[in-house]
Amino acid sequence: MSPELPISSPYRSTPDVPVSDTERDQLNSRLNGAFEAGLLEAEDYQGRLDRLFAARTLGELVPVVTGLPPLQTYNAPALVASGGGRPGELSPARSANRLTLVVVAGVSGAVLLLVLLLLVLVS
Repeated sequence: MSPELPISSPYRSTPDVPVSDTERDQLNSRLNGAFEAGLLEAEDYQGRLDRLFAARTLGELVPVVTGLPPLQTYNAPALVASGGGRPGELSPARSANRLTLVVVAGVSGAVLLLVLLLLVLVS
């Protein structure tokens, strides 16, 4: 957990922006998660909640978010994203399309032709 927020944080870079209901809900969820994970003591948790719901601007939320675990700011790439199965479970095989078959056949043919040419040249 970082003791200080980076300058790029909206709480520091735009401190005069009003707090939206969405922002309050997200921070409330983050505080609840941190408390449930044992990262906040009961007194600290209650104090942060009080500040969260009393705040009018993002700058007033700096003491609320300081020290909380950072949010994930990226999405998992499609290649890595779960296909809905459970860990360790094999996914169904994907069928090869015609273009793939043509490319594989073409490359195989080219390799075979090169091998034959090398055999003719060596002999």
